[in-house]
Formats: sequence, C-alpha cells, structure tokens
Amino acid sequence: MRGVVLHTPGDVQVEERPDPMIIEPTDAIIRVTAACVCGSDLWPYRGVEKLDGPVPMGHEYVGVVEEVGSEVTTIKPGQFVVGSFWASDNTCETCRSGYQSACVHRVLMGTIGTQAERARIPLADGTLVATPGMPDADLIPSLLAASDVLGTGWFGAVAAQAGPGKTVAVVGDGAVGLCAVLAAKQLGAERILAMSRHAPRQELARQFGATDVVTERGDEGVARIKELTGGLGAHSVVEAVGTQESMTQAVRSTRPGGHMGFVGVSHDVSLPGDELFFSLVHLHGGPAPVREYLPKLIELIANREIDPGKVFDLTLPLAQAAEGYRAMDERRAIKVLLTP
Repeated sequence: MRGVVLHTPGDVQVEERPDPMIIEPTDAIIRVTAACVCGSDLWPYRGVEKLDGPVPMGHEYVGVVEEVGSEVTTIKPGQFVVGSFWASDNTCETCRSGYQSACVHRVLMGTIGTQAERARIPLADGTLVATPGMPDADLIPSLLAASDVLGTGWFGAVAAQAGPGKTVAVVGDGAVGLCAVLAAKQLGAERILAMSRHAPRQELARQFGATDVVTERGDEGVARIKELTGGLGAHSVVEAVGTQESMTQAVRSTRPGGHMGFVGVSHDVSLPGDELFFSLVHLHGGPAPVREYLPKLIELIANREIDPGKVFDLTLPLAQAAEGYRAMDERRAIKVLLTP
C-alpha cells in the first residue's frame, strides 16, 4: 500500500509500505477513507522533535473495517468507524475514569502511521466507534476532525470548565484552538475570546461561536483579555499551541480561581512555581482522551448540529502529502485533508 513517510526534517515522501496485517487478536484492519496532517506532525517535520530514521506519519483517521481479529466482538467488517489517536482498551481503570489517553495498554497511532491507504488499529473494540450507518460524503471531514482536533479542543474546553455564564479565552488559532471555540459554544459559554491574527481563522472562529477576536499576543494579549473582562481575566482559558509564550499567556489570562486547559503538545515549556502559586489558577490538560468524547461528537456531527470539518481548508490526494505539509508549515492552510 501507499503511505506517508518522513525521512528527515522537511523530507516527506509517499512510498510503498507493507500492507497491514492482524498481529494481535484484538486488532482490526481498516481501509482509510480520509486522513490528515496535524499541527503536531509539524514538530518532527521542522526538526524540533527528533525522530530516528524514516518513520510512518499520521494518527488521525476514519475508514471502513475490512478485517478483525478473533477476539474483536463489537466492531464488524463493513462498518464505518472513527478512532482516537490513542488506541485504548476502554476497560482498564484509567479508561473507565475517562482518561483513555493514559490507558495501561495504550498505543500511539502515530507509531503505526495512518496517512496511508490502510491501517492496523490495535485494541479495536476499545478504540473504534462505528457511525450510525454509512455517513454521507459531506460528513466525512467532520468525522475525521473528531479523531483528534475536535476531541482535543473539546477536552481543552472541558478541562477549562467552559460553560454557562463563563468567559472563555482560546490561545491558538490552529485547528485545535478553533475546535475549542466550537466546544466552548456547545458547552454554553457566554462569551468566547479567540486570540488570532489571521483573517481566515478569525472568520472561522466567529462561525464556530467566538464573540470577540483578540489580535494581540504575549503581554499585550494578556492586557487585552483583562481589559475585556473587567481587569480580572477569563474564567476559562484553553491553551492550544504548546510553546513557552502560549503557556505563559494562557496562565496570565486566567483570573484567580479560574481554570486553564492546556492541550498544545508542550515543547521546552517551563512555568515558574512562584507565579503559579500566587495565580490561584487551576491547571489541567495533556493528551486528550478523545475516545471519551467520540460517541457524543459523532452524534452531534451525524445530526448536523456541528460542522468541525470546516477546519479543513485544503484537500489533496495522498500522493501530494508533501505539499500538504508545506502548506501547513507555511500557514497557507489551517488543516489539510488527505484522500487515499
């Protein structure tokens, strides 16, 4: 089969990879209907995150089940499925508490690589959620978003305790940040402040529910958030980037007693203990337990109540994956959908 492989920073190639096979009796094989490039894929693409040798790429996926292992009981060939970027058994104590991304048997799908024509899905019963019938083609981008960026943005908003009567600020205008805006709206937030300097992303943030757009960054961005919130800061802040600047900005934009959800993959971030101590801010985040939210998200998408697939503003065939990486790296695209 064809699949995307990163050889060295900046060198993405589509090449022949071995066809996936059932290895464990709990595995499933899917024919990938759509995959995509994630903002976190750009860390190794840019050389910030070091990877050894040629590695398969991709961890977001939707598709049709082709084969299941002998111990798979709830997923059947022919079903259209959505899965998380973490494979999980969904039965261990950690999974049952709602943190499937820390499952004791978890498998990071990025180690398998789903930017490909087919993929092996470990722990299929716990990882995959079938849609109610074969979805209409126009729903596939939104279902693909649920595999990671929508679920991650949703977790960020939940971790920040977005809800009725709350003012929510979102730091980061990539796909995850935009989906956090959508999630805050769905969770009933009264006011949503999207921090963005890019007109197309600002427009999409407004479509998703942002009431205000803040173009300032750093200390100026913090000052603007406080100006808009009576000097106090937001009740709920979602950090969706993972840099030192974004984390500092998010903490300082949160009012005392407020909640901050951080879901950007952190790189070289350190927070001073004395500032955290006196901020009186609640911090919660990490790799999103997308599987926890998938049934609800699929229902919202199937009922056409939300349309997170709008974050995909460039669609390319798998063969042009390298251009997709370049477009996202150069911020010419918010998120790139790949069609095998």
